[in-house]
Amino acid sequence: MTIGLCRVQLHLPENHSLKDKRQVIKSLVTRIHNRFNVSVAEIDEHDRWQMAAIGISCVSTSGQHAHQVLSRVVGFIQRERLDAELVDYEIEIIQALGD
Repeated sequence: MTIGLCRVQLHLPENHSLKDKRQVIKSLVTRIHNRFNVSVAEIDEHDRWQMAAIGISCVSTSGQHAHQVLSRVVGFIQRERLDAELVDYEIEIIQALGD
């Protein structure tokens, strides 16, 4: 079994409150989950209204496939969310349970 993990750091320059941030992040999390069938959640920067960190994970039979899925998610964020600037991201692939 292969687990793909991705951490995405976002800058939300047009947000002026935590309420604005929650609206953007909730929409993004829902759209990513529905489109790519991955697990996704806000994981850090909870109290900063212009920064956000989200974590994305998927389980696959191959590292190449997991990396491909997560790369597509990153591309989706860059293309679809013009109100969220992708500052940084990292992808990690973990082999687990006997592979």
